[in-house]
Amino acid sequence: MPATPLVCVVDSYGLSKTLVDEFVKRGAAVLRVQSTPEVPAAYRGPFDLSDYVDNIVHRGDLAATARAVAAHRPVAVVPGGEIGVELADALSESLGLPTNGTALSAARRDKYVMIETIRRAGVAAARQTLVTDGQEALAWHRSTGGRVVVKPLRSAAGDGVHFCDTPEESAAAASAVIGSENVFSDRNTAAVAQQYLRGTEYMVNTVSRDGVHRVCEIWRTTRITANGVADLSDTVYLMPRRGEVQDRLTTYAGEVLDALGIRHGPAHVEIRTTDSGPVLVEAGARIGGANLPHYAQLAHGASQLDWTVDAYLDPDRFLARHKDDDPRALHCAFVGLVSPFSGVLRGYPHLERLRGLESFHEARVAVAPGQRIRRTVDDLSYPVFVILLHESEETVLRDANTIRYLDGPSFYDVTGPDPE
Repeated sequence: MPATPLVCVVDSYGLSKTLVDEFVKRGAAVLRVQSTPEVPAAYRGPFDLSDYVDNIVHRGDLAATARAVAAHRPVAVVPGGEIGVELADALSESLGLPTNGTALSAARRDKYVMIETIRRAGVAAARQTLVTDGQEALAWHRSTGGRVVVKPLRSAAGDGVHFCDTPEESAAAASAVIGSENVFSDRNTAAVAQQYLRGTEYMVNTVSRDGVHRVCEIWRTTRITANGVADLSDTVYLMPRRGEVQDRLTTYAGEVLDALGIRHGPAHVEIRTTDSGPVLVEAGARIGGANLPHYAQLAHGASQLDWTVDAYLDPDRFLARHKDDDPRALHCAFVGLVSPFSGVLRGYPHLERLRGLESFHEARVAVAPGQRIRRTVDDLSYPVFVILLHESEETVLRDANTIRYLDGPSFYDVTGPDPE
């Protein structure tokens, strides 16, 4: 390992910069690669390149990009986010670095191929079908019954996800998804229709090295029905590392990682615990979103961020410690406020009451007074996030419930409506 190792991060946008910061703190230099000539709409805006030794824009020629990256002599290529996964696979494979390879790259991005891949490997999987128009979705829903989830093949953050209780709703959802642009500014050419999985949903963040997996943190989600969305996530709670549920999730997540060929680096695995056992919702071969690994780091003393750095810069340390407990055991909740309005925000009349909660740690305001606010229908439309942190689980649970009590129409001073 060089005295100053260099790590290549593909598509570092927004909050994935925390991973870059972690590499820098550990003495590494970082090279940024942008997988698309144009920045996806969700990430447009100024971003600071001062922490990178260079910024290489990939223009479709893998060999040319690989040569440009190789000139910097990287020790690793890591995806910074969802859209960087496939290029990171291709570059790491081309350069002979620790890699998940390209053979299963599509299964790590395409949600239909993903589920079919784990099913073929003998891992419990949801019933599903690929649809290219609304009539196919309608026919499949009629044949399967129950609630159906319709979503894009390659999106994220809840974008384009529809919960459908009738075949007609599934047809309308598929028609809305197909032909539209997803959150990464790509055109949706098809959609996937899946059985709705009843059960608690968990987010399992992992890091792997040479096929050895570390479960870094597990977040339990809670959900509400609001703004026409039947299953809107509103809060996630960081769980203790050990426990019966955690053990089952750890085993199942490992089976998913193996089936998808994830042998190196971070992964984000969303799992529902159904009556028949854990079943995959979807997975991503990259760090968890919403800056959750950062808050897990504060609560437990280590998180997916630390373990990713170890996996690439100090694999011996990773392999020696991958079964160890975390240094700390604070309780943490990440609470998203759910706006019932669209319009121009004048203010949050009760925001200061949230700051006074006993376990209050931070409020991340995504929509400030004077800006346009919209009804919360996915992970991209929460106007405020409140992070709770405390040594008492009961205090965190109480304060999260208090936030949900206060978060209603009177929490928002909005003019409008803003036409959407």
